[in-house]
Amino acid sequence: MAARRASPGKKAAGAAAQGASAPLRWALRWLARLVLGGAAAYVALIVAYTVVNPPITLTIWSEMRRLGSVDQQWTPMDEIAPVVARSVVAAEDANFCRHWGFDMKAIRQAIDAGGDRGASTISQQTVKNVFLWQGRSWLRKAMEAALTPVVEFVWSKRRILEVYLNVAEFGEGVFGVNAAAFHYFRTTPDKLTARQAALLAAVLPDPKGRSASHPSTFVSRRARAISDGAQTIRVDGRAACFSRD
Repeated sequence: MAARRASPGKKAAGAAAQGASAPLRWALRWLARLVLGGAAAYVALIVAYTVVNPPITLTIWSEMRRLGSVDQQWTPMDEIAPVVARSVVAAEDANFCRHWGFDMKAIRQAIDAGGDRGASTISQQTVKNVFLWQGRSWLRKAMEAALTPVVEFVWSKRRILEVYLNVAEFGEGVFGVNAAAFHYFRTTPDKLTARQAALLAAVLPDPKGRSASHPSTFVSRRARAISDGAQTIRVDGRAACFSRD
């Protein structure tokens, strides 16, 4: 039996459909290329920042534009008092050495609390500060979730903490522990005491609303708890992945 030939009308409709879908296919191909190119660029930066210090972050740049200038000076981890690192970890992410970028227990607790508490790890905050922007958009959260495991895989825990301590905001226009040590206590990061380190860690959640040199009752109480936590994680081994003392 001879095959039926498509009618001219059906051929025209098929050709029209193919013609209409051509721009969509072109757009999807370019979108895929852009996504892959962006991913490759981020991976390249992550690898580079294992040995090269991030020159600036979007947050620092935006504050520099707003204020005219900011205070930030990079300080290697070996020149930061060890108690500073322990205090920040105790305050922000006590299980830093025990997770792969996400603290699932803290996430579950945050969900149970109805979103009233945060669950971002130091690794996530470092990714946000160095590679992304501030804010709560779903796009930023998705990119943070994608980049955090890569940073955890490529960088050591000590490197993650070193970068975090050098880009975190400690006050208006005050970025990094070097600037914070001078701004609040007129000292250098290697000479910070346990009390001073705890006070600096206590201002991190609200750097523009809290002061380490003139602490409120709440900040003082929080600093005492952080000091106890810093000692606890030193004793129980939860500081082992970044400590050398």
